[in-house]
Amino acid sequence: MNVQSLAEFTGATQQISGELVDGFARRISYLRVSVTDRCDFRCIYCMSDKMIFLPKKDLLTLDELQRLCDIFIAKGVRKIRLTGGEPLVRPNVMSLIRALGGRVSSGRLEELTLTTNGSQLGRFASELAECGIRRINVSLDTLDPEKFRQITRRGDLAKVLAGIELALKAQIEVKVNVVALKGLNEFELPEIMRWAHGLGMAMTVIETMPMGDVEEDRTDRYLPLTIVRRRLEELFTLNDNQRRTGGPARYVSVAETGGTLGFITPMTHNFCESCNRVRVTCNGTLYSCLGQDDAVDLRTILRQTMDDAIVARRIDEGVRRKPRGHNFIISADNRRPAVARHMSVTGG
Repeated sequence: MNVQSLAEFTGATQQISGELVDGFARRISYLRVSVTDRCDFRCIYCMSDKMIFLPKKDLLTLDELQRLCDIFIAKGVRKIRLTGGEPLVRPNVMSLIRALGGRVSSGRLEELTLTTNGSQLGRFASELAECGIRRINVSLDTLDPEKFRQITRRGDLAKVLAGIELALKAQIEVKVNVVALKGLNEFELPEIMRWAHGLGMAMTVIETMPMGDVEEDRTDRYLPLTIVRRRLEELFTLNDNQRRTGGPARYVSVAETGGTLGFITPMTHNFCESCNRVRVTCNGTLYSCLGQDDAVDLRTILRQTMDDAIVARRIDEGVRRKPRGHNFIISADNRRPAVARHMSVTGG
């Protein structure tokens, strides 16, 4: 990958001015970038078992992804999270991570983080730490190997656990993300939390979101976190705390474990009023809201011009159109996805 020096980066973006502010005066400082729509798992709430992935020619190259991230940084983005699909299955992705890590070490970017299913952590944990990754989120919905295989359709729990161990040894802070699934892991959540906190990891539980057609009816798996919290409060003392990581989670401290537990509740209590995020997909589409279909094509303009200021103006246009909130609904009367695209396309 042809990585620009800091001097070249500064010169290429010095003509870009102004922060990213949407029509509701929310300042956008957090960018989530999907580097691939491909994944080595097929989690039942996220993807179809027989996914049709984007043609590789439609994906942004790693150089294009880096250029786009640099433009966002010049526009005031301070935090970037790389997602997928599974970001670590993209060939040569570490070159992009190393380049963006350089933006952190230079002070132009505050933090670079990663969301992963953990399957590749055994290969990359040490290198991620060397590149400046200090925090990662690992999606892990059960500690039962058979149930793990059922949820992911093909994952190996032992491999994921070994990868987490290596990440912790590399001094990377790990947060475990758990999607609450009725009839699958709902009564395992206390055990997962005790395990995570015992290893010094925070944990966040997430309501399943209606994105893309999957084989199951999501109403069969949807578990409101109001129920989850009520059950946990029967076993633990949960005290609200002020932890903030730039994402949508609301956190509590768990007195009995000494750990931190987060709740992401797009369905029962949406978090849109303070949203500071936009997303760019692996094919260069800017989504200002996870739960809306409105989008701006950045790939075409990226490939038409080397003038970053023109690309920045297109980004401004997309951010100004950011809606007040999402349209997620799951109910017996509304079983269809709120948006047609799968989570793996947009990035988690």
